[in-house]
Formats: sequence, C-alpha cells, structure tokens
Amino acid sequence: MTVTIYHNPQCGTSRNTLELIRNTGVEPEIIEYLINPPSRSKLVELIAAMNIPVRDLLRKKGTPYDELNLDDPNLTDATLIDFMLAHPILINRPIVETPLGTKLCRPSELVLDILPLPQLKEFTKEDGEKVINTEGRRVSM
Repeated sequence: MTVTIYHNPQCGTSRNTLELIRNTGVEPEIIEYLINPPSRSKLVELIAAMNIPVRDLLRKKGTPYDELNLDDPNLTDATLIDFMLAHPILINRPIVETPLGTKLCRPSELVLDILPLPQLKEFTKEDGEKVINTEGRRVSM
C-alpha cells in the first residue's frame, strides 16, 4: 500500500497529517514539494483527483499571492498552475494520496477519511487538540 504526502516540514498542519499517517503503522512516501515540486502533469493530476477548483489549491498566507495579483478572476486555471509551478509555496498543503483517494488535508484530520488502515493509538495535534482517543477512534467534533 502506497501513501504519499506532499509535505512542508515547517507547517504544523502538514506535520500533524504526517503523524496521523504514521499512527496507522504506515511510513509514507514524503515529498517535500518546496524542494521537489510536482511536474505540471502531476499537479494537474492531483487537482483532478481531489476534484477541486484550481483556485482552491492556492495558498495565500505567507506567499506572493497578493503581489502576483492572483485574485484576478480573469486568470485561467493554466495560468494559476504556471504560478504554482514557478512558486511552489503557492501550493496549499499537505496533499495526501492513498488507495482510497487524494485530499488536501486542511485541517489535518481530513486525512482520516482516506487512510485505509485504522489509527493505532491516541493522537493529539501540536496545538493540544485531541484527534484520536485512547481506543484509536476519532474524537467527535
């Protein structure tokens, strides 16, 4: 079983998602997308697999989004993808691919919807929010 995470180790949400994957006993393929960004075809494939608009993958905070005027509604999907490839920091994260689907995992608990194996133990996010209880079950929201 292959699980892949497009990861930014500086991002708390990405770190929490990675740990939720590991909490199933799986060591995922980790792609630090700021160092090794996806190809155009892979990025297009990920967006299609997530079934989201291209704009929903754009990250605004801590990026050149405003300076590049990416809120311009006349920009095409192809142009927005060009900007994401030129500035990988614009790609929101983490993106996780599993046999059950591909998802932008914000918040990190969204990864639970596509993990094929159960959680093995309790898990609390870095901010102190408990996500998985002592029985390995998702805590109700």
